[in-house]
Amino acid sequence: MKRLIILAAMAACSAPAFAQQAPLRDAVARDYRENLGALFDHFHRNPELSGLETQTAARMAQELRALGYEVTTGVGGTGVVALLRNGEGPTVLLRADMDGLPLEERSGVSNPSRARQTDRTGTEQPVMHACGHDVHITALVGTARQLAARRANWSGTLVLIAQPAEETISGARAMIEDGLYTRFPKPDYALAFHVAADVPAGRIEVPPTLVASSADSVSIEVRGVGTHGAYPHLGVDPVLVASQIVVSLQSMVGRDINPLEGAVISVGMIHGGVKSNIIPERVELQMTVRANTPEIRTRLLDGIDRVARGTALALGVPEDRLPVVTRSPTETTPPTINDPETAAVVRDAIAGAMGADRLIETPPSGMGAEDFAYFVTPESGVKGVYFSVGGTPPERLANAPGHHSPLFRIEPEPSVTAGVEAMVVGAEALLARR
Repeated sequence: MKRLIILAAMAACSAPAFAQQAPLRDAVARDYRENLGALFDHFHRNPELSGLETQTAARMAQELRALGYEVTTGVGGTGVVALLRNGEGPTVLLRADMDGLPLEERSGVSNPSRARQTDRTGTEQPVMHACGHDVHITALVGTARQLAARRANWSGTLVLIAQPAEETISGARAMIEDGLYTRFPKPDYALAFHVAADVPAGRIEVPPTLVASSADSVSIEVRGVGTHGAYPHLGVDPVLVASQIVVSLQSMVGRDINPLEGAVISVGMIHGGVKSNIIPERVELQMTVRANTPEIRTRLLDGIDRVARGTALALGVPEDRLPVVTRSPTETTPPTINDPETAAVVRDAIAGAMGADRLIETPPSGMGAEDFAYFVTPESGVKGVYFSVGGTPPERLANAPGHHSPLFRIEPEPSVTAGVEAMVVGAEALLARR
């Protein structure tokens, strides 16, 4: 507690002088040695599952209060909102996600997670930061410290959020629905970053437009008429219907959608039946649907309804037993698309302050999703920039495990410090004194 009081006093009283005495990079490096390295270690060893981030949220609130921010907890579940007002000017939101994944860590690092937690279904799970959210929340604290120390460089209002449940693409929407943009100052701009295992540590990529795809979880209950496996003509086989639906969905992607457009339907679960010689009454399919534009997203989702119904009718399923298609109301997010003008401002600021050689451009590697999109939807009027910070030393890139793997690992110091520098520089560019 004594250390926290001292830090708060430094932020409130002597921060501007500190900023004048040391360049940003030196200040961030020192902060990592003195504070952020230990904080990262704590978060990495103590991950929590989506929507259950109570201890992580409490630590984030503690750290941000100690820096002089006005902190509110319990927003959208376990979300944390911290405000710092510094005169007239724009409002900028800085976001970090804080949940881990139900994986047992096998990364080989010296500080592995051994945490276990009971999930919402009552099942005890191992928990691991297998997507770098420990980097994000550590960097948010470092960013908060530097921006508090550098008040002389900017004017406006900061809204810092530690967001729950990104891995279930539900936490951002929950915070919005709980009044993030009505109970607190609504941002003009929103910034966030993600550490990337496939990018050299410390390098930064600021996409001009598309960042991440939309994602929707869809389930289909395929219903049939059960019978003996030796007498298939006496029933309607839902296994056959479900199999044909899976094939037809891929045909839809391959033939109905322009091949230059991003579109994916991946069926990740098929379950049905209890015995080899019994044709069951139902089969369940679960899938993820990805798209890079709202228009293609709508076509894919509508197409699933059409294919499921049409295939069932073609194979003789009675009208009263046609498939039931359900779209998850929570595991859904639109595409994340940067505002081009704002992205250019942030990119230029990073190049000017950190060096153009720190910037990198990489080809798209997949269709990952990100619920930061909810903070910057077109109807919100908030201009967003979401960028990547490399997390793997160049010599390890060729064999770097991907995100959501129990082998996932990044190099924390260059990842955290680059993330802090870029977030500070980007925020100050948008909050520049005029």
